[in-house]
Amino acid sequence: MTDHQHPITPPPALVQQWFKQAHESADPANQLSYYDFIATAAAQWGADQELESCCEWLDGNSPVIGGFDLRIDRRPRPPSLKEQALEELEFLSDIASGLGCDGSAIRRALEQLPE
Repeated sequence: MTDHQHPITPPPALVQQWFKQAHESADPANQLSYYDFIATAAAQWGADQELESCCEWLDGNSPVIGGFDLRIDRRPRPPSLKEQALEELEFLSDIASGLGCDGSAIRRALEQLPE
């Protein structure tokens, strides 16, 4: 092995944090789950580092697409509980309208909640 360190190498403190988290969350009877936790954390961290590097490059070199667009596309945010509730209310409104309920008060209440 060489002394050259790969540019995407997690800092030792982060690796120690993963070991601790793996020890706390893994099934003691299943040693593989311990290694799975660390391997998954390392893969996610490495992928995030690469994405950030690509986003920085795009921000400085691409007039068409920026890092923000790439980040949104590659790391989509799951819908909030509020967004999920509004979607379900939209579905239920069709059914409830036949029962004399339009759901407008529920919609207004949901829309006032923070994300």
